[in-house]
Amino acid sequence: MTRSSLFSVARPRLPDLLLVVLLALLIIPILVHDSWTQAAQQTNDHLKNNANIALVNRGRYIVEDVAVCSQCHTPRNSAGDLERGQWLEGAPLWLLPAQPMGDWPLQAPRIAGSPGGSDADMIRLLTTGVWRDGQRLRPPMPQFRMSREDAESVVAYLRSLTPSPR
Repeated sequence: MTRSSLFSVARPRLPDLLLVVLLALLIIPILVHDSWTQAAQQTNDHLKNNANIALVNRGRYIVEDVAVCSQCHTPRNSAGDLERGQWLEGAPLWLLPAQPMGDWPLQAPRIAGSPGGSDADMIRLLTTGVWRDGQRLRPPMPQFRMSREDAESVVAYLRSLTPSPR
């Protein structure tokens, strides 16, 4: 045996080489397509999350700084400060009418998390002042006439809150 025959490498046959090339040409586009699809999905998810974050932040601004919902819907401690741990969980109303009114509730309902009603019910309430059963908002709740965009933002914020266990 000669030295060159010990170290010689077998040459691949042409049909085997063609098979490898064809398989590579089939597999590579599939892998590239899957990675592009996954990247596009992640981009879409990111855009949706950013849109949701913007909607929730706008709702937070309206609830906390414009409509000041916490003044009636958040319990207060003995010093009269809002209980941040029970944010928008419902509370006894501190504002009572000078004369008795049969329509005046004594308790503001919980609005954090998933208040009763669908998103459409809540949006209707905030844009028209009418609840799903046809009842109008009762005093001291203001008869808001929010734009649809504002109402959707408020509902998104309220739904984003995790209600405390009762």
